[in-house]
Amino acid sequence: MILLKNATFIDYKTLEFKQTDILIEEGKNGKISFSNNLDEKNAEIIDCAGKIVTKSFAVGHHHVYSALARGMGAPKKNPENFYEILKYIWWTLDKSLDKDMIKASALATAIACAKAGSTFVIDHHASPNFIEGSTDIIAEAFDRVGVSHLLCYEITDRDGLEKAEKGLAETENYLKKNQALIGLHASFTVGEKTMQKAADLMQKYNSGFHIHVAEDRYDQDHSLINYGKRVIERLNDYGVLNSSKTILGHCLHLSENEKELINNSNAWVVQNVESNLNNNVGYFNAEGLGEKIMLGTDGMHSDMLRSAQQAFFVGQGFDNIDYPGVYKRFRNVHNYIAENNFTGDGENNLVILDYKSPTPVNKDNFLGHFVFGFNSNDILHVISDGKLIVKNKVVQNVNEPEILQFAQEQAKRLWKRKSNIHQ
Repeated sequence: MILLKNATFIDYKTLEFKQTDILIEEGKNGKISFSNNLDEKNAEIIDCAGKIVTKSFAVGHHHVYSALARGMGAPKKNPENFYEILKYIWWTLDKSLDKDMIKASALATAIACAKAGSTFVIDHHASPNFIEGSTDIIAEAFDRVGVSHLLCYEITDRDGLEKAEKGLAETENYLKKNQALIGLHASFTVGEKTMQKAADLMQKYNSGFHIHVAEDRYDQDHSLINYGKRVIERLNDYGVLNSSKTILGHCLHLSENEKELINNSNAWVVQNVESNLNNNVGYFNAEGLGEKIMLGTDGMHSDMLRSAQQAFFVGQGFDNIDYPGVYKRFRNVHNYIAENNFTGDGENNLVILDYKSPTPVNKDNFLGHFVFGFNSNDILHVISDGKLIVKNKVVQNVNEPEILQFAQEQAKRLWKRKSNIHQ
């Protein structure tokens, strides 16, 4: 058990402030207790005087496979549009991944997420030349660090139907033993046969799709030309929107009918503002999409506070978003997890911030501090499933310097292999 003494606890749902001691049980369903005179002889005691304690964070859409991309050389051809960004950068990178590169990517990502306050990560993985067992490698890495997860492998026809079948097989093998989703790249790289097989898997395992949707206009143009319907209309025909587990990534270029279909469905939308800016594909606007919108990082980084703040700032010009609205999107991932009975995001997942503010912090102005003040550098301790996984900004379950050295070695291998791939 862990005992937090003298804490300022903020209820993440009501934003009520409470001065209290907090006793935290271990386990996926561990509870927390509040009192001013708690005493537990076997508990690890942490003095939280002057610190903020609240629910930890969660990532609604991540890409472990991009972790070793930072600082890599330029592609052989300068991309002129979104399709070429995929073709010359990301589709050469994911083809280059092997077992050790995936392991390094997952460990580095899990550490980054933990240190930034996230104890649950929804990831979308691709490694076309190392498919079998890739999801297990990521799960094991996250488990080592102590971060809960909801994973999927990216099914796609872009590398041929044989690879698509391997992606389907990897998905089913992982689903048999784990909470997971049916990962697909995007409508424009998934044909009718593969889409149907993925939809059949979704029904068989009562799961949902995790798919990129209308990130660029190319996705819509391809769907209209090849299937005579728009992307969301196509997915709806396969029953994808019926599942409350379905996650629709990006959703930038939608018609009014598509927005209405989403709004009236059980599916969730995940916004990834910085990735959209980086790829110059457009701006997210929540109008007409309903309330089931959460935030992700899309592999750009692992800092959900940063993602929320950028969603707010960029949204001033392109979206209808205010302080309560961005905080709701930031916290909606917990509603997604709870609605679908996924484990790993119980009340014993907490973050302790050493937030040094020159102004008072209270319930009435908390959202102003959330948007303009909070920073991942303020995160001092992180508790996942009742266990301390970050203490005084140091990860506890793995040796971070060793892992970063391993990751750098794998990054060099990855970059060399990537440079030899011909597109």
